[in-house]
Formats: sequence, structure tokens, C-alpha cells
Amino acid sequence: MYRKALKKLADWKISPRRKPLVLKGARQVGKTWLMKEFGKRFYKKTFYFSFDKEEGLGEIFKANKNPRRIIELLGVIRNDRILAGAHLIIFDEVQECPDALNSLKYFNEEANEYHIVAAGSLLGTLLAEPKNYPVGKVNLMDIFPMDFDEFLNAALPDLYKYVEETKPEEIIKIQHEKLLEQYRNYLIVGGMPDCVYSWTTDKNAGLVLQIQKELLELYENDISKYNGKVNAGRILLVMRSVVNQLAKENEKFVYGCVKQGARAREFEEAIEWLVSAGLLIRIYDVTKPEHPLKVFEDFSSFKLFYFDVGLAKCAAQVSNEAVILNKDFQFKGPLTENYCVQQLRGIFDSLPHYYSPARNYEVDFLLQKGMQIIPVECKAGENVISASFKRYRKENAPPLAIRFSALPYKEQENMVNVPLYLAGRIDKYF
Repeated sequence: MYRKALKKLADWKISPRRKPLVLKGARQVGKTWLMKEFGKRFYKKTFYFSFDKEEGLGEIFKANKNPRRIIELLGVIRNDRILAGAHLIIFDEVQECPDALNSLKYFNEEANEYHIVAAGSLLGTLLAEPKNYPVGKVNLMDIFPMDFDEFLNAALPDLYKYVEETKPEEIIKIQHEKLLEQYRNYLIVGGMPDCVYSWTTDKNAGLVLQIQKELLELYENDISKYNGKVNAGRILLVMRSVVNQLAKENEKFVYGCVKQGARAREFEEAIEWLVSAGLLIRIYDVTKPEHPLKVFEDFSSFKLFYFDVGLAKCAAQVSNEAVILNKDFQFKGPLTENYCVQQLRGIFDSLPHYYSPARNYEVDFLLQKGMQIIPVECKAGENVISASFKRYRKENAPPLAIRFSALPYKEQENMVNVPLYLAGRIDKYF
């Protein structure tokens, strides 16, 4: 399967500011596959070390701080010589060996000619612990589930090629309908590589659902394992409340919906842990729709989304029939927004924000591109009426406004209607 991250990894290889690279992301998003595939494509040889499967490896890093001595010993273990630049060194599940993670700073300072990529689970949660994390001595790269483009390329390469080669306004009706069908499939399958692989090989939605349930259980087990260091009970309560929060008319996160009488101070750490672990996406409300959005964030007002729309659909127990037949149901709008957040993050300068200045007045997303603020409305179907979106455009007169919907691409007045299946490509069009 093609992953866009391979291009980023290739850029890292030749970057003049290359340091040891740490891949962050939730478990099962494909970090191990990416590292191995990168080594296969761009290096003469790859040396793979898993600190989860090879427990004795940790002794090398505990006893040595000299990076060249470490390389020598790792080569002895593999009965081979590791060459700087020509070979890729992979440290997987590096969270199991803090000494190995910490050694990356010595590689950066004393032996940066060796190309090292490390990955592990919950590495984002270690950023708050500088003694265990080589802050400033590594490059960081976030790895997310497969986006819709990657899913489409895996499921129907010819249709993906058509989208790549066709201007959005020139997509013909029959292809538009095919792409909407694949968009609905993506809502069901999501972007977790195991789910996508299962779908493209077996076309068995029941098997995909089983994988999704196992993944959600895996994440809950991971959370439980960290009990003591963190309050696992509170983290689980937040995680399980997300679909209920999104199903409300106002999707703003409310602590009282997690637990009756709950207050922010009880659950702030739990939310921060889930966001840092890559399991949830948090977007903030802003007090002003102005550049830069970051300085206008209202930390008391935010929404939480699942990091993968297929898992959100599974957690909410939305039936496949409702999605495929495009029926109306309570969670349809939130599911569509979760999809859009997943496609939009990383496209422009910052995470999407939203704007909710008054009761019954809310703009789904605000994007920041340079100094430009782009309002975005997200519609699940062809009914595209939105009083809030219309009011915002009238009051603020943005040069560009985007509405995602099931309608074909169309430019009108100061707004562009973009089909949902093109949500992740707007940086190519605007």
C-alpha cells in the first residue's frame, strides 16, 4: 500500500538538518511497516531492532553511551557491519527501553552520519518528561491512519489516478457517484492499515468491524497498563464519552457528560494524555476568527474527535446499512465532521479550529493558510443550508469559504462547494 509518509521519510534522508528521527502515532497506524518499507526502497540494507521482542538489547544501551560502540555491538548481534549513510537502523517499540531512546541525543551529537529511525507506542506522552526524551536532538514525524486518498489508491487505483489527473470541476457525474460510494466505504473502513488491507483483499465488512473492535480493546488495555503513572479510570471514561459528546446538538466537550458533577481539573490530565498518545484529536474554539488563530484559542471550549473515522463509527455502533444507503441518523453529522478533521489536519499551518461566538451560531471549522482564515462548513449530504455559515460570510466577507458536501465541485460567489471525497486535497486547489 502507498503511504504519503514515504515521501516525507525520503526528504528526511537527504535533509541538511537531519537528526535521528522519531515517528509518533497511535499503535497500529503502520509505523513499523513504513520504517521497513522505507529501508527497503532507499537503503542498501536495513537493520531492524525491536525492544519488545528482543529484551536483551536494552543491556547494550544501559552499559554504553558511546554511539559508535553501540553500532559496533548491534552489528555483532546481526553478524554484519553497519555502514553510515548506506544502511538504515530501526529502533522499534523504543518506549520499552528508555536508554535506547535517550541514546538518540548521543547519536545526534557524536555520530549523526548514521541514519536512525525510531518508533514506539505512546511516545507523545513522553514529551512532558525531558529526562526520558531527547528533546531538541531528534526530528519528529507524526504518523496518522491512512487518509481517503491513500484508501482510494489501495481500493481502486484507477479511480485514484483519475482524481489525480482531473481538475475537480471536470469530474463527471458517473465518477462523482463512484467516488461518493468510496467515501461511504471509507466511513465504514476508516484508515487503519489492517482494516484497509482486509477490505481491499476480502471486501468483508464484518471482518473489518471485528478488527476495529479488537483495536479499540487494544487501546483500552494499553491505557489500563499505565495505571499508577496515570489515572487509567479517568482516561477510559473520557475515551468512552467521546461519541456521546459528539452526538449532542452542541458538540463542545462537557466534563459533566463524562461523569456527573465532574470538573475540569479532574479530567484535564486524562484528555491531555489521550491527545498526546494520538488517540484523540482536539480542536479549540476561538474568540476571534483572525490570524493567528492560535492566540485566540479558548482553552475552556473544545471538541474531541477520534483519530480515525472508522473507529469512531465502530465506537458509536453505527450500522453499515445506514452509511451505505445514506440514511439520516443522529450521528451522521458528527461522523462526517470526524472524517473532515482527519483529512484536514496537517494540510495548512495548524490544526483546524472552530468558531462559536453565540448560541445557535457556529462555524464548523476555521483553517489558517498563511495569514488567510478560511471558514469551512461540513455537510453530510446534499442539504446544504446553514444559517451560521451564511451569517459568517456576510459579516466577515472572507476571500474564500469552503463547504464540503455530497454535491459536485462548484464555485459560487465567495464560496466553493467541494465534494467530501476531495476534503484532503484542498491544499492542491486553493
